[in-house]
Amino acid sequence: MTAEFSLPAERVWCNAAHQGPLPDRAAEAVAEVVRWKQEPHHLASSEPFHRVPSRLRSALGALIDAPAEEIALANSSSYGIHLVADGLGLVAGDQVIVASNDFPSTILPWLRLRNAGVEVVGVQPMRSVLSPDEIAAAITPRTRVVCLTWVHSFSGQVIDLDAIGELCRSAGVLFVVNGSQGVGAIPLRVHEHPVDVLTSVGFKWLCGPYGTGFCWLHADALDRVGESKLYWLGTMTAEDLARPDIDLEAVEQPAGAARHDVFGTANFFNFAPWATSVELVLGTGVERIHSHNLGLAALLENGIDSGRFEVQDRGDPRRRSSILLLRPVETDSDEVMRRLVERGIDVAHRRGLIRLSPHFYNTSDDIDRAVIALADC
Repeated sequence: MTAEFSLPAERVWCNAAHQGPLPDRAAEAVAEVVRWKQEPHHLASSEPFHRVPSRLRSALGALIDAPAEEIALANSSSYGIHLVADGLGLVAGDQVIVASNDFPSTILPWLRLRNAGVEVVGVQPMRSVLSPDEIAAAITPRTRVVCLTWVHSFSGQVIDLDAIGELCRSAGVLFVVNGSQGVGAIPLRVHEHPVDVLTSVGFKWLCGPYGTGFCWLHADALDRVGESKLYWLGTMTAEDLARPDIDLEAVEQPAGAARHDVFGTANFFNFAPWATSVELVLGTGVERIHSHNLGLAALLENGIDSGRFEVQDRGDPRRRSSILLLRPVETDSDEVMRRLVERGIDVAHRRGLIRLSPHFYNTSDDIDRAVIALADC
């Protein structure tokens, strides 16, 4: 898939867990919608305002094998978690369980609710991610929500969606999952798993612009999350404004999860190119992408000099991501990062570890270059 991207030949971008590069075809889509704004007669009717979000919603639904009407368009994964945290009507004494070592966006929306008396229980995993047994031990009659990250940003480990989700279902607890490090990289048919809410960004493994995301809500969760907005363009058109009289009392919420869309849902500069990127992922096939990425991760792991780096525990081999974390044995991690940048190898620095996350635009040659550079660090 390298032909789809204009990555600099002198560098290796092995950092999809931070940002995915924008494909060339998505950059062309940006240029097209910029032209719409330069020549605003293209925006005179309501058609593009509805076509752009509809196309994106359909692509995202296909990505996780869910009906488009179950997708809320957003600008981040935080948007969806805040949506649920604010919309459930949690009260004093209710409990929310999170992993204390999780990514901030999965935890911070719930911490705000402490001012209302909601108890946020941070459980420290024995390993990097919480096991079903640890979740079972933490759930109490007051637990209302379990919110976890599917693929852990600081270890690359993957939680057991099914076992944890079944525990939540049996206890009547809502299971909210931040899928930002898995969606687009690991196959997911969301209705085959006991998940109630899935949120994700669009700018990592889905290679969209920054400021993109979505939230999928199971029908039961959609019924439980209260409405917080009534956006006129979500339920009306510019043509409605041409009528002599507008009966705002008759305006109703959009059907499905669209009622929770971020404002400015057409968002041409972001959503048009993002839809193009998602369609590229779909056309390539997430199963194929996952296999490719795991192969690159294996090359990395096998090529690492164990005298220089410790490869961190990648978790259950039945549930693997392509994210690798390395702990420098002797050299300070800041110095390792400096040397890698000098050598044109772009990775991430997380909690004193070096994180590599190859994706479908990377090749075995990229991995060889990264391994050689690491050997000099």
